[in-house]
Amino acid sequence: MPLGLLALIDVVAVGMGMGVPACAILLGFPAGWWVARTRGLRTALLWGAALAALTLAMMLVIWGPQFALISAPDFDAAEWGIPLVLYTSEASFWGWQALMIVISPVLQFMASATAAALVSASGRTAEPESSSAEKPQA
Repeated sequence: MPLGLLALIDVVAVGMGMGVPACAILLGFPAGWWVARTRGLRTALLWGAALAALTLAMMLVIWGPQFALISAPDFDAAEWGIPLVLYTSEASFWGWQALMIVISPVLQFMASATAAALVSASGRTAEPESSSAEKPQA
């Protein structure tokens, strides 16, 4: 499965969550497991970082324009459905933005890295390709 197909699945996963990347975070674990099994630990970490970067870009596109709302004097985060977990509406809005834009891609990378590390620890990763200089002469 090439990286492009994983990226397409990541886009669908973000869409399934309607902008909340819960499915994309969960995608990180099987993606990291599969890539580590077939391509090795290094590739799994690189592809996990690429998926997290794609999720970060999508979160910036989806949630970034909402930053203009904070300057509106009558803005109330509760009216947008943003959970008021912090003391004020403004603080809850900033917390939600940080969760969606920054923390979610980090969690996705952590899921793929954890799966890749578990596969590596089990000894079932793909053998790294050796260069021609390391091959024994016949």
